[in-house]
Amino acid sequence: MSAIGWFLCALGATILLVAAVGLVRLPDALSRQHAGTKAVTLAVLSFAIGIGVLAWDGAWTWRLLVLALVLLVTLPLASHALARAGVEEMCPDGRE
Repeated sequence: MSAIGWFLCALGATILLVAAVGLVRLPDALSRQHAGTKAVTLAVLSFAIGIGVLAWDGAWTWRLLVLALVLLVTLPLASHALARAGVEEMCPDGRE
């Protein structure tokens, strides 16, 4: 079980590293936001599951599951709201 937990934590770190490269290399703000949000959601879930496996304590496992659930709901919604605000700022009259 320890190997699985450490693997999931390492996977989360690798995903965050790839997201950081994407944030630097992608051309525009919307692309960078997409890369960051999707990767952070997956990486945080990977970390939460990995730490839950490593800790294997009921109290920590429930806290990590609640954290993962909150992030699964809020990160995509926040990304969508920011993207809409960015598009409206670039095209205030609604035309592209």
